[in-house]
Amino acid sequence: MAFESDKVMFEIYRETEYSGKYRVVYFTELQDHNKETEINHALNGEHFYDGFIKNYRKEEAKQIVETCLSRLNNGEKLEAVDIERALGDHIA
Repeated sequence: MAFESDKVMFEIYRETEYSGKYRVVYFTELQDHNKETEINHALNGEHFYDGFIKNYRKEEAKQIVETCLSRLNNGEKLEAVDIERALGDHIA
């Protein structure tokens, strides 16, 4: 089992008030100056997927998430299981 410090909590959501684009927020990496704003954006959006990625090789996992966001924002239909499959061993 991973320690809390060994994983990053994130959520993929779709903006409903602005552009309608899919976005990601990495909750455990937020700083005091942007924490409230980013959390409010996610709460006001439409939830799509959330989970944890391992801190080890997290930049690789973030690139996978960005690729999935790009696909979603280009109109491709993805399900939560597709995100999990893409992340594979990066899921904590």
